[in-house]
Amino acid sequence: MKNNITKTHLDNGLTVVLKEMHHAPVISFMVWYRVGSRNEKPGITGISHWVEHMMFKGTPTFADGHLDRLVSREGGYWNAFTWLDYTTYYETMPANQIDLALHLEADRMTNLFMETADVEAERDVILSERGMYENDPRFRLNEELASTAFRVHPYHHEVIGDTADLQTMTRADLYNFYRRHYAPNNAVVIVVGDFETESMLARVEHFFAAIPAGENGAAITRQEPPQKGEKRVTVNGPGETAYLTFAYRVPGAIHPDYYALVLLNAAFAGGSSLGSLAGGGANRSSRLYKALVEPGMAASAHGNMGPTVDPFLYTLNAVVRAGRTLAEVETALETELVRLAAEPITQQELNKALKRAKAQFVMAGESITGQAQLLGAAEATAGDYGWYDSILDALSKVTVEDIERVAKTYLRKQNRTVGWYEPDTAVV
Repeated sequence: MKNNITKTHLDNGLTVVLKEMHHAPVISFMVWYRVGSRNEKPGITGISHWVEHMMFKGTPTFADGHLDRLVSREGGYWNAFTWLDYTTYYETMPANQIDLALHLEADRMTNLFMETADVEAERDVILSERGMYENDPRFRLNEELASTAFRVHPYHHEVIGDTADLQTMTRADLYNFYRRHYAPNNAVVIVVGDFETESMLARVEHFFAAIPAGENGAAITRQEPPQKGEKRVTVNGPGETAYLTFAYRVPGAIHPDYYALVLLNAAFAGGSSLGSLAGGGANRSSRLYKALVEPGMAASAHGNMGPTVDPFLYTLNAVVRAGRTLAEVETALETELVRLAAEPITQQELNKALKRAKAQFVMAGESITGQAQLLGAAEATAGDYGWYDSILDALSKVTVEDIERVAKTYLRKQNRTVGWYEPDTAVV
C-alpha cells in the first residue's frame, strides 16, 4: 500500500486519498463520514444508521430509484454501511463511468431529500430490522454486554439504536443530524483504481470543492472511567443454544498496545485480528480451540477485536455444545486463561500468529474495493491512512514479552464483562 498514494486536503476541509492501481479498468470511490453510533446521545440512538437509509431516497438531481438504475446500467455496484465510528458510502464502477459516482456523492452530501413520508416509511423498515436482529441470541447478548461494559461512553448502545428512540425520533432530528455531520470537513474521499492522480484530483475538486464546510462535530468528552471489577450479565430468550462471551476493555487503534493485542488474539483465540475488514474464522491450532472445541465443550470458539477510535472490547466467544452447560464452558475458558498467565505465548506461537495476521491483512486488500476500505477505515479510525500502511511492520516488531505484558494488563478478571445467553428451555 506504500506506492502511488496521494493525500491532500481541499480548502473546505475535505480529505482526499488517491491510490492508482492499474490492474483492471475499474475504480472504487468511497466517502467516509466521521460519524457513527459513537456520536449519538440518548434520544437519538440509531440516527447514524437511519440517515444512511435516507441517503438512498434521492435528491432533486437523482430521484429515488433512479440512482440504482443509473449505477447498475453502467455495470457498477454501490452500497453503504454504518458502524461505531463512521458511516461509509461507495461505488465500484468501470473507470470511464466514475464521474457518476463523484456526482451523486457530492450531490447527496448537500442536497438530500428527506420527506416526512419517507422518514415514517423508513421508521417501519428499521424497526422491523431491529426486530429481526432481536431474533438472534448473539445480538441480544452483545447488546446487553455493551450496555453493561459501558455506562458512560456512547459505545454502550448498538448501531441500530434503541427501540424507544427509533419510535420517537422526528424528521427534524434526522435532518439536523445530516446537516451537522454530512459536510466536507467531516468526510474522507477515497479513490482507488485505474486513473491518473492529477486528473482524478481535478475531478474530485470539480464536484466537491464548492461545497461549504460545516460546523465542527462535538468532541466525545464522556470517556468511560476505569472498570473497578468484573461485571456479569445473563440474557434469557428463545432458542436451544447457549452462548458465552468474555469481554475485556482494551485500547483503541492508535494505542501502542494494540499491535500486541492483535497477535495475542491471533495466537490464543485465532479469531479476527483486524476487525471486519480482515476476517479470520476458526483456527484449529489456537489454544482456545484446543481447550473448548476439541474436548467437545463448545461447538465453536473464537476471539474478536476491531480497530476503534476509543477503547472498546476484546471478546472471547464460545457456542456451548448440546449436553454441556454454560458453567462448564466458563470454567474451561477460565482454566485456559490461568494457563496463559502461567505459560505465556511462545515464540513459535507468535510466529504462526504473525503469519496468520499478515495473511488476513493481505486477503482483505486483494481487491480494489478492499484497498479502498483499508485506506478509508484507517483515515476514519486512526486519522491517517498510514496506520494500515505500517501495520505489518508494527506487528513484526511485537515480541513475546509484549504479548505477555498485554495479557497481564488487559485479560484480568477486574477488566472484563462476562455474558451468558441462556435459552428459556434451560431455565427451571
